[in-house]
Amino acid sequence: MLIKESHADVQTNVDGKQTSMRIFVFHPTIPQYPNARFPGVALFSEIYQVTGPVARFARQIAGQGYIVAAPSSYHDFTGPEALAYDGPGTDQGNEWKVKKLDPRISACVAYFATDVHSRTLGPYSAADTSAEGPAGSNHTIDKFGEVKGEVAMIFGIKDTHVPDAGRDLIRRKLRDAGAVFSFYEFAWAQHAFIRDELSKGRYDPAITKVCFEVLLELFGRVLKTDLGTKDGTPEKIEHVC
Repeated sequence: MLIKESHADVQTNVDGKQTSMRIFVFHPTIPQYPNARFPGVALFSEIYQVTGPVARFARQIAGQGYIVAAPSSYHDFTGPEALAYDGPGTDQGNEWKVKKLDPRISACVAYFATDVHSRTLGPYSAADTSAEGPAGSNHTIDKFGEVKGEVAMIFGIKDTHVPDAGRDLIRRKLRDAGAVFSFYEFAWAQHAFIRDELSKGRYDPAITKVCFEVLLELFGRVLKTDLGTKDGTPEKIEHVC
């Protein structure tokens, strides 16, 4: 499917401060059908904002019939330009990310979700990998019960940023929260294995392709289908061989 690319600068208010957030839009198009409608996907990128690899990923999704919006996540700190894949860029992205679950989301695919297991994604005083977490916690891992949509979590077993115990904790918390989720772990994948540029030798195109099929299955079933309201009737699964 053909796509068109554009961007929109949206005025936002963050802690009383007016800022401009650039949203990069990747829109599928079908000739002679100017009023065609497509489901939407919000692509929240890595710590470097909307880089070349992120834009290419957005084009792949848009080409399958989704309007993809990729916001400049750090609009309240800097401009829309991508940070560099180097030491200073990494340090800056990591600093800003801790200063930033929407129940309206109906489907979510998360690649190597970092700092979730240690409760260091948002403001924190110290890493905390306990099963229960602090009282009144606002950390993502302690708010899985608020997730209303279906989630696909994708990790590499060789990811040093999310070790075995961290992945096990995320899986357990999702299950305890009653979330609807799939959990994928790839034996040879490292952190950032889908980044096809400056990946420090970690890019794996074969596993990346498999993961994209996971994304397409979930989005195709949930976003492209009008499922209506869930009736809550317990599903009876027959135990057969």
